[in-house]
Amino acid sequence: MSSSPTAPTSTTGSSTSSGSDLALIACGALSQPAAEIAERHGWPVTVHPLPPLLHNQPQLIAGEVRGLAERLLGEGRRVAVGYADCGTYGALDAVCDDLGLQRLPGLHCYDVFAGPERLAAFFEEQPGTYVLTDFLVRSFARTVLRELGLDRHPELRDDYFGSYTRVVWLAQEPDDELHGLAEEAAAALGLPLTVVDTGHTGLEAALRSLVE
Repeated sequence: MSSSPTAPTSTTGSSTSSGSDLALIACGALSQPAAEIAERHGWPVTVHPLPPLLHNQPQLIAGEVRGLAERLLGEGRRVAVGYADCGTYGALDAVCDDLGLQRLPGLHCYDVFAGPERLAAFFEEQPGTYVLTDFLVRSFARTVLRELGLDRHPELRDDYFGSYTRVVWLAQEPDDELHGLAEEAAAALGLPLTVVDTGHTGLEAALRSLVE
């Protein structure tokens, strides 16, 4: 897996970002909606995505964010971090404290979309809840089945997911295609699907706090 960042996405309509723009180092799973929200509001944000598959190796996230942040800060940029803690167990916060950066709130991106209280209620109701976002629904075959080897060894499904009892899809922009893919993902895990419409309200509010 390559950990090299992909090209930045400017929301200003120009391929060259201004030093006054906010450089948002974002998880690849959040980069597209973050850029769309910023563009809709006219916020001067340039999104610098890191590979979403870093979530499969969260111990690498803090180092990747630090390296990119130091480069952008060295260019005189304003920098913020479009990650929650995301399984770094405080390592990302240490980077943010060291470099004077803000990040998205919460333990993971699910908190950003659904709100921490709402998400905690899901797990209290059913501790064996497996959560999907729109990005994970779209990329499920690649980021889950292929990465875990279940496309080649489906018999391992219960080893990975035997303790889960349901799939909760936090639907930001649900449509018929995504509904179908979510149902396929839940069926692949042998679990019932619950759809929770979250929209982008939580992500929008979190981004506003970084921009303004």
